[in-house]
Amino acid sequence: MPDQRDPAPYDALLLLSFGGPEGPEDVVPFLENVTRGRGIPKERLKEVGQHYFLFGGVSPINDQCRALLAALREDFAAAGLDLPVYWGNRNWAPYLTDTLREMVRDGRRRIAVLATSAYASYSGCRQYRENLADALAALEAEGLPLPKVDKLRHYFNHPGFVEPMVEGVLSSLAELDEPVRAGAHLAFTTHSIPDSAADTSGPVGEHGEGGAYVRQHLDVARLIAGAVRERTGVDHPWKLVYQSRSGAPHVPWLEPDICDHLEELHEAGAPAAVMVPIGFVSDHMEVLYDLDTEATAKAAELGLPVRRSATVGADPRFAAAVRDLLLERAATERGAAVERCALGALGPSHDLCPVGCCPARAKRPAAAGADSPYA
Repeated sequence: MPDQRDPAPYDALLLLSFGGPEGPEDVVPFLENVTRGRGIPKERLKEVGQHYFLFGGVSPINDQCRALLAALREDFAAAGLDLPVYWGNRNWAPYLTDTLREMVRDGRRRIAVLATSAYASYSGCRQYRENLADALAALEAEGLPLPKVDKLRHYFNHPGFVEPMVEGVLSSLAELDEPVRAGAHLAFTTHSIPDSAADTSGPVGEHGEGGAYVRQHLDVARLIAGAVRERTGVDHPWKLVYQSRSGAPHVPWLEPDICDHLEELHEAGAPAAVMVPIGFVSDHMEVLYDLDTEATAKAAELGLPVRRSATVGADPRFAAAVRDLLLERAATERGAAVERCALGALGPSHDLCPVGCCPARAKRPAAAGADSPYA
């Protein structure tokens, strides 16, 4: 383990997330931010926003980031780690550029960045790096000194991310009636993305069918299923499935969809299922609507008993994992040899995204990578 109290050379941590509306009047402007440049009419955005309006126009993601922010600060303080933690979003207040500006004015010059996305993909990694580059360019145009930003590595297989999900599955299985519990299937879910984005996810050497995105999710699913088997003595059948598709029907996206999978389970005589949202750090809208509302309704229609296990959220073990990732990277930057914590077959991910990693849809600068214009 790295030194538990030495964050040097870093003088701040930035929690970087997606953002979400916090009232009905925010929904369409938020969706305009998310879809900017795609030419989607406002009327179509109002239709898409119905998911948010069902919940009063409020996405839970910002409150969940506030909870994680508090958990990180509490963990850091308890560990004797004197490092300020800031929060910025890609698509809603507090906006990333505003937060970086605040950090610079507070004198922060070397910033570690934790993105609330655990896996490799364009939308889960490089797009955050592009947003960082955009924010740095804005500060540069204002004549402000530019901080050096380093994005912490992917943490999909860190014990502090995996273990809370294992316990979530065990709790969900315990909620099922005993006659169906042992035969319950595990449906590991993540956000569907275009096949082309999946195939080019991760470093160039990992490109191919499904790329790093699918490979990493499968590794986590095996870890959780194996841990459940060890603790219960039951080998639950499982499958990696997808949700929250949003693209044009003619464009191939990762399948099967969770609702289609529930139908297949029912037709095959499965007695019950547990939906395990391994692709999501917290219970934001894709979890609340696509799983808790839509998929749960489909299961009820089929008469298939189903439960949805918890995401990691602000679990103290996840906060401790973030501290571990930060101090690991800090020690590496100081030139120290560090044993990196990772479970499963894939090992710890890279610190610096190499050239060609999760390539952009269109050529845009991205910070915190080997191709960054901001050294």
